[in-house]
Amino acid sequence: MRRRRRKNQYVFAGEVPRSRGKSFLLGLLAVLAAGLLATLITNFTLNNQVALNKVSVTVQNLPEDLENWSILHITDLHGKEIGAGQGGIRKALSGVNYSSVVFTGDLIGPDGDVQPLLEVIALLATDKPKFLIPGDEDPSPYMSTAHDSLSVYAPWAQAVMDAGVTILDEPVSVQRGKSTIWFTPEYLYSLDLGSLAAVYQRQLDDLSTFDILTPDQSAQKRLAEHHLARMERIGLAMDAMKEKDIQVVLTHAPLTRSYVHTMLQWVDKKEIFSLRNAAVVLAGHYAGGQWRMPWGGALYVPDYGWFPEDTLITGFDYVNGIPQYISSGLAASAYYPWQPFRLFNQPEIAYVTLTARMN
Repeated sequence: MRRRRRKNQYVFAGEVPRSRGKSFLLGLLAVLAAGLLATLITNFTLNNQVALNKVSVTVQNLPEDLENWSILHITDLHGKEIGAGQGGIRKALSGVNYSSVVFTGDLIGPDGDVQPLLEVIALLATDKPKFLIPGDEDPSPYMSTAHDSLSVYAPWAQAVMDAGVTILDEPVSVQRGKSTIWFTPEYLYSLDLGSLAAVYQRQLDDLSTFDILTPDQSAQKRLAEHHLARMERIGLAMDAMKEKDIQVVLTHAPLTRSYVHTMLQWVDKKEIFSLRNAAVVLAGHYAGGQWRMPWGGALYVPDYGWFPEDTLITGFDYVNGIPQYISSGLAASAYYPWQPFRLFNQPEIAYVTLTARMN
């Protein structure tokens, strides 16, 4: 009688490693998913908590009246809410005293919504001087076409002005005691007032040839008149500046070494209204690099490539002898097309203090 052939008890032996391999893969995926979820939660929490970064700037020959003049520097809001009802900003500013406030651009959302910015302005002291320059992602503050107002300013800019903020398109002075501090947009240092005034005058002359102006032409006439008067006020402000006055300079995009070098080369060293005499330049634009590595440093910045030096995009540095502070700002910028949110990059408001003391 033939023996029955025993069934190979190891016939399934080869499947054991496959089963273990599958379990390991599932476990690895679970760990990665948990890590990703933890990162997202941590990053979401971080993005809704605003840091108040304190910066002290030494200014030689700072008048005693202006000792410890403080500037709240807000930038790159991009029409976002940082916490419900700007709660993250409210918490950061709670109990903070300051002498002035500056906004350095990219504040309005891509849809032109000014409401988030107005919510921030409502958190600020009404008795402090506040100045704003637009950024490259903001709509123009001016209107050259007919609209439902005789104002030369766009509705968003007019709303900001109605809320107590000055659209800074000329130097503006603030007095404390016997001393004067000027706030000025950086581009005015390279402006040819005479040539630009001539351009606006030609526009007015051309429009004066029409017997009847269309609504758009009337808006253009008002704007040309505004700019012509502004050129005159800028000239008067430049003449009024004294050597002992302090100049605080606002720019959206930070100044580069090559640009500052060129500016300082052609300007007269005796000129009082000069970038050379800036107490500090305040800038934004780069959002701190948008995506930052947990151990510090930006991953990629279009202007500078991979792993740029932090001094080029955030923080305090001297640019050819000119002190400049670049704020990381509050929200994500469209400047980074494949980095749509801030990563390991806490929003910030800078608190800049001017002092004669050496740091």
